[in-house]
Parts: sequence; C-alpha cells; structure tokens
Amino acid sequence: MTYTLPPRAPYAEDPTRSRGRRHREPESRTRTPWARDRDRVIHATAFRRLKEKTQVFVAHEGDHYRTRLTHSLEVAQIARSVAGALGLDPDLAEGVALAHDLGHPPFGHAGEDELQNVMAPYGGFDHNVQTFRILTSLERRYPDFDGLNLTWESLEGVVKHNGPITDRLDRPAYKAVGDYTLAHDLALATWPSAEAQVAALADDIAYNNHDVDDGLQAELFGLDDLLPVPLIGPCIASVRRDHPRLDERLQRLEAVRRMIGVMVDDVMTETRRRASEAGVQSSDEVRAMDRALVAFSETLADDLAKLRAFLHARMYRHYRMNRTRSAARRILREMFELFMAEPDVLPEQWRARTENRDPSGRARVVCDYIAGMTDRYAIEEHRKLFQLDVWS
Repeated sequence: MTYTLPPRAPYAEDPTRSRGRRHREPESRTRTPWARDRDRVIHATAFRRLKEKTQVFVAHEGDHYRTRLTHSLEVAQIARSVAGALGLDPDLAEGVALAHDLGHPPFGHAGEDELQNVMAPYGGFDHNVQTFRILTSLERRYPDFDGLNLTWESLEGVVKHNGPITDRLDRPAYKAVGDYTLAHDLALATWPSAEAQVAALADDIAYNNHDVDDGLQAELFGLDDLLPVPLIGPCIASVRRDHPRLDERLQRLEAVRRMIGVMVDDVMTETRRRASEAGVQSSDEVRAMDRALVAFSETLADDLAKLRAFLHARMYRHYRMNRTRSAARRILREMFELFMAEPDVLPEQWRARTENRDPSGRARVVCDYIAGMTDRYAIEEHRKLFQLDVWS
C-alpha cells in the first residue's frame, strides 16, 4: 500500500501568497518562504541552546529525559505529520513548532516563575514574548536587520498560536509585541492560521506523552499506577492484552506510541468536523472564526485534564522535582540580584548594554542574559560568582 497525502485543504495557507517579511529580501530559489523560516530557526543560536534547557528534568540529570530541544523536535514531527494529513502546509506548521519554545529560560517553568518574580517591578517576563523578541530582535545573525526576519505567517503563528492575544497587551511584558505590531501588524485580535493551531495542539500531544514516558523512566510512578488514568490507562491495558509477555520497557514505549496515535486521530477528526460545520473555505475565514478550528474533542479534552491532574500530583509536584525547582529559583534569583547591584561582573558585551540605562532597561538586559542561559551554563556561572574555590 502506498500512502499519498490528501489534496490541499481550501483553508490551507498558500506559500505563493505570503504577506512577506518586515524587511524585504530576495526570495529563495530553492525553498518556499516558510521552509526558509523553518531553516532560519534551526540555525539560530537560541535553538541550539535548547539542547541543555529543562523540559521537566534538569538537563544534566539523565541522557534520556527530554530537553527543550528534543521536545521541540517531537512537536515539530507531530505538527508536520498532522498538517500534511489535513492538507495544510507542513513547512509552516513545522517552523512554528520548532520556534515555539525558544524563549524558555533555564530550568523550565521554575526558571520562568523566578524571572517573572524578579522582573515584576521592571516590566515582567513571559516566555512567549521572549520567544517573539528572539525572533524579531535578540537573535543577531544578519547584516541588514536584527532578529530572523521571519514571514508574517510564521511570526503570527508563534505569537498567537493559542489564539488572539489582545487581552494581554496591557501587560507590561507584552509591550514588545504591541510596539512591533505598529510597524508590522500581526492582526492580534484574530485566530492564527490552521497550521499554527496544529503546532499548538502538537505541543499538547508531545509533552503529555513524553512526560508520561519520562515519569515512568524516573520511577516517579509505575505502569500499574496509570491503569485507572484516562488516555494512557486504556493504552497500557491494550498493550498487555496484545503482548502478555512484553517487558515493562517495551510496554511503556508501545503504550505511549498508542496514546500519541489516539490523540492525533482525535484532533484530526474534530478538526475536520469543525471545518465542515463552519464551511471554511479560506485561511482568512479560519482567522475570523469565533473559536479554534484545530482542537481536541470534548471527550478527549476531559480525559486529558484528568491525565494532567495525575501528572501534576505525581510528577510535577514530587518532592524530587520540588527540590530541583527550589535550587533553580535560588540560582536565578541570586544571579539577577548580583548583576543588578554589580553590572561590572557581567561579561563585557552584556555589561556594555547596561550602560546609560535606567533600572528597568538594565533589568531587561540582565534578564535577557539569564534567560538565554542553558541549565549547565547557569549552574556553572552561579558557582563562579558565589564560590571562589571554583572560580576561574
């Protein structure tokens, strides 16, 4: 049997009709605009740093746990596959998926929580806005502009992949987004393309499945503990019925593989149902909808909420995770306070950026420096700053 992709959906984005880039550039002779965007993300410094940034477990705790990089690759794989199967543009979906976590600081959500705390008097911190700032200004690789100069569709997909964001523009952390859109309007009041919505759901599919996988590997819970839990429990039971002599490692891997399949099938079925019900015939009509086009069914969304509640209780708030989270927050807080009080201990290129700035401007530079760190770099930088015996 030979698999062939379905025909292009009428509401798919068309690369020949892209709204273009803020800074005009000659088009590539070999790639569509969105394939070029995807490649620019892959070559970005911020993307490489994801290899040692926490997903759940700090990156040095084990070679087989997910990092932000492996998570982003899994999201991109799912997004590209689902987009292709729905007749959407796979390059656009993949590019948004690869870029979606570039702004995460070291130590995952613990790091983000601490940066939100220390930056509260100085305009706040939000990893989605930090991703946007990386793409539009912080990443410096080109002589004619700062940022990656991605197309309108890619930037729109990243900044509002979860839906309209006009309700957030009064938050100080979102000032950078509001300022940017004065020159390059990203239509923040509408839904994004179906491709960007696919990337957002691929994120949900990837992290719920790999968090189950990582939690099992870390022995925070066992397969039997998951049997009563919706989504994963039925998958474990079906694996055991089909393969009664299978060892636990392969049971785990096969059950997670099946749960990914269940979630992918559900989002494709629900998306096709919504598209048919709404009669959408263009990408503009997708943006004008009063709800997401790409979504889980109500039944699966309810089951997913119960799975997340299990993971929250048994994994995210496990005492081992709490200890790591506590240490991570102390590391970032102490570095932030030191850099604010003594900016001359910053590396030269960062110290220079703090000169002639008010406290809020200096805090933003310090925050950008810390947010760009990997877990390992943050740990080592903290040691050099606070322990003379290891300073070099």
